[in-house]
Amino acid sequence: MFSLFKKEFCNFFASPMGYIVIGVFLCLTGLFLWVFPGEYNILDNGYANMDGLFNFAPWLYLFLVPAVTMRLFAEERRTGTIELLKTRPISSTSIVLSKYLAGVALVLFSLLPTLLFFFSVWMLGDPIGNIDMGGTWGSYIGLFFLATVYTAIGLFASSLTDNQIISFIVAAVLCFFSYIGFDIISGMASNGSTESFIASLGISAHYDSMSRGVIDSRDVIYYIILIVIFLFFTKQMVDKKS
Repeated sequence: MFSLFKKEFCNFFASPMGYIVIGVFLCLTGLFLWVFPGEYNILDNGYANMDGLFNFAPWLYLFLVPAVTMRLFAEERRTGTIELLKTRPISSTSIVLSKYLAGVALVLFSLLPTLLFFFSVWMLGDPIGNIDMGGTWGSYIGLFFLATVYTAIGLFASSLTDNQIISFIVAAVLCFFSYIGFDIISGMASNGSTESFIASLGISAHYDSMSRGVIDSRDVIYYIILIVIFLFFTKQMVDKKS
C-alpha cells in the first residue's frame, strides 16, 4: 500500500499538475489576501486575522481538488492499467486508500506554505501576536477536513468514468452541493428546526463551527462519516468495473 501511495504522490510532481495546483492556490490566495482590494484583503480590513483565507479557500478548493483527483481512476481506466493494478497482490480497499491519501497529502502540501501568511498577520498585530489563535487553528483544521472530504468526493467521481473532464465536472458539482447546497435548500424550509437540521447536513455548517475555534467531536465525526461513505462508494465502483 505504501509503495502505491508513494507512486501516486510522486506522479503528481512527475507532471505539471501538482505544481500547478499548489502554485495556483498560493498565488490566488496571496493576491486576494494582500493585493486585490475587497472583503478578503487583510490590509483593507485593518484587523490582524486570516478570515479572508478561510472564507476564500473552500471555493478555490472546489475547483483545485477535482483537478487533482480527476485522473486518479479515470486515467487508469482510459489506459487500461487498472486491470494490471488489480492483478497485483493488493486489495481494492488498499488501492482506493492509497490514491485517496496521496490526494490528501498534496492538499496538505498546498496548505503548509500559507503558514507564511499566518506569520505575517501575527507580526502585523498590535501588539505583535494579537491574533485569535483559537479561531485561526480551528479554521486550519476545518479547512483541512473540508479538503479531505473534497478529495474523497473527487476520487469517487474519478471512479465513475474514464474521461477526466467528466470526472472534474462531476466532482466540482458534488463538492459544491455538499458545501453550500444544503444551505440553499434549508432556506426553503417552513420552520426553524427543519431549516437548522437541513443546514447541518452540509459541510458549510460544520466548517463554520470549527472556524470559531471550537473543535466539536460532532463536526469531526461528520467529516469522517462523509469520507468513509464516499470511499466506500469508490471501492464499490472499482470492484464493479474491474
